[in-house]
Amino acid sequence: MSDAPEIMEISDPRQRALAISAKIDDYQVAIADLSRLRRETLEELVAGGMTQTQIAELLKMSKGRVSQLMSAGLRPERAFFGNGKLTFAIGAKSESNRTDPSHMLSAEAFTAYERLGAAARAAGLDATNEVVPAPGNVHLNRPNLIVLTNPRLLPFLSQVMEADPHIRYVVDDKGWHLVDLTTGTEYRSPRDHGEPADYGYVGRLPRPDGKGTFLYLAGTHAPGTLGAATYVANNLAELYRELKTRRFSTVVKCQFEPGNQLNIISTERVTPLYRHEGA
Repeated sequence: MSDAPEIMEISDPRQRALAISAKIDDYQVAIADLSRLRRETLEELVAGGMTQTQIAELLKMSKGRVSQLMSAGLRPERAFFGNGKLTFAIGAKSESNRTDPSHMLSAEAFTAYERLGAAARAAGLDATNEVVPAPGNVHLNRPNLIVLTNPRLLPFLSQVMEADPHIRYVVDDKGWHLVDLTTGTEYRSPRDHGEPADYGYVGRLPRPDGKGTFLYLAGTHAPGTLGAATYVANNLAELYRELKTRRFSTVVKCQFEPGNQLNIISTERVTPLYRHEGA
């Protein structure tokens, strides 16, 4: 049903213009999502054995139109990130003699944002970032959110991670490390022993308000956050095919160039892609 009659009842032209713009934005998001879903569904039909000719007959359109729909539009994997403008919340360190929290970001965390932001833009989404200063009170109850950095900087995330039945960040007298609760395996950072490697967490966790989820990427140290981001950026299409937008978690190991933590040489998953029950 058209919203035009209701909007035209707004007497103030300024308010009417704002309402029209907001409604057009809503429709554009809905159209983009439906276009993505249509392309994804057509690809699923082809993967299931249907030819484009058969699909054209089913949808009562030309084969050329089917081919056009399958090659045009936004990449389906964009939905792995979200369905609108993305916000990257990045935890910042507290340092003496500095008042601007933007100066407290690690170079690795900001590079992680840039790497993921570039992947998101290539898939058709815009992205921006915000710095979360100490003590790390990040607002999680909002859509299209991606959070970067360890619970050491964002303490509340260690509580939110309790919703993950498989992987957890814990701290003991030897420091922070990841634990695979399913197998009992501990993943302690090789960087702690001078090796050019680190571990990172990648997961989709529930918002505290229960009205959605957010992506969380966190290295045991700063290189692990960048390694986790590099893994997601390099495997976005595969991750979307496997998981869509369901809740999940995994641990990634990254190798970086000795003496240059910003140069990630390789990344690999060391745990399965754990799907969370009921998600």
